[in-house]
Amino acid sequence: MTIRTIRRYTLTTLMLAMASTLSAQDLIARQAPIDVKLKAVDSITLNKIRKQELLINPSTDLYTSWNNKAVFCYSDDEVPETYKIDLRGFAMPTTSRKINSHVGYRPQFRRMHKGLDIKVYTGDTIYAAFSGKVRIRAFQPTGFGNVIVLRHGNGLETIYGHLSKHLVSEGEIVRAGQPIGLGGNTGRSFGSHLHFETRLVGALIDPEELFDFPNQDIKCDYYIFRKHGKNTKGEKNLNTSSQALAVATASSQTEEDNKNQDDKLIGKFYKVNAGENVSSIARKLDISVERLCNANNISRSTRLRPSQILRY
Repeated sequence: MTIRTIRRYTLTTLMLAMASTLSAQDLIARQAPIDVKLKAVDSITLNKIRKQELLINPSTDLYTSWNNKAVFCYSDDEVPETYKIDLRGFAMPTTSRKINSHVGYRPQFRRMHKGLDIKVYTGDTIYAAFSGKVRIRAFQPTGFGNVIVLRHGNGLETIYGHLSKHLVSEGEIVRAGQPIGLGGNTGRSFGSHLHFETRLVGALIDPEELFDFPNQDIKCDYYIFRKHGKNTKGEKNLNTSSQALAVATASSQTEEDNKNQDDKLIGKFYKVNAGENVSSIARKLDISVERLCNANNISRSTRLRPSQILRY
């Protein structure tokens, strides 16, 4: 046998061996458990359902009703002891950096001012701070004038007062940064400005704890709301609500916190049936009530809505 023949034989043998290996790998891949593939597909589908649910019915874990008549309508809702508010995906409500009046007591009027008055001119564009749904689009001649209230998937409601014009309709789904109105001087106002409030189930949170208007940015990715507690650096005790108000702390999260938050979104989901509550669902899923509550930022007594999607 010549050297050329030996080389040709060796090369042929190697090619057949490689082909056999690749064929075996393809066979193994085809024989991979189908349930693993289905779980991946289900996870993606459920995440899409969850995001759509948050847009159509934002923050159903906090709010038990949808009232399109009154700006403040939280008598039947429970303010949570703590709540983690996701500020990512935000947009500044205005490009203006000038604050005319802050949250706090106004001696000249002998009352609390429960929002920010931001200098804007009549006709300036006002934007949705987060994605959400329009709960109120109204005119209050002795109050906010032309006002819009948005409810967001992160638990917040934002209020935009004294507008000259509405650009959205009641019940409309809006995206963060979408124009929703024009600045103005309507209602109980003494000059063109935007009155801007951020609330959680009616509890006032100073917008300056969340937004850095001079730098047109947010203060942190996540904000930890606390119903009760001692003031610490960066907190303000805003005793301005008919309900117990927040003592809230801005909390920047570590990379590990962010990873844990992402892991939650990839978890399992459960669709609530009529008549079910937190305890009965926990028993059905064979998990603790605490675990179910923590995964969804709810309490044992939270009223669940049929078709609401819960993580576990």
